[in-house]
Amino acid sequence: MAYSKDFRRRAIEYMEEGHSQKELYEAFKIYPSTVNDWRKLLAETGELTPQYPKTRKGKIDLQRLEQEIERNPEATLSELALIFDCKKQSVHTAEKKLKITYKKNFHV
Repeated sequence: MAYSKDFRRRAIEYMEEGHSQKELYEAFKIYPSTVNDWRKLLAETGELTPQYPKTRKGKIDLQRLEQEIERNPEATLSELALIFDCKKQSVHTAEKKLKITYKKNFHV
């Protein structure tokens, strides 16, 4: 959970008033490095709005994965991982995004 902008502003002001790092921690229960990050954010953006990490693009192109599976439906995760130069878990995760499941082989 992110701290409110008001809380962040009060902590920055408290530190800039000359209070020690120990006093800052005792008063707000946050580390001075956090306040320094907020000060840097304020200087760079002019705001104290929480910055959330950008989602990164996956290594596997989902359309290409679908095409590979249509072309070779018997391909194993290991074989697909070699094609996409990634780990089996990455292929499995991509398949889950595409809602692709495999029938389990039960030996009777």
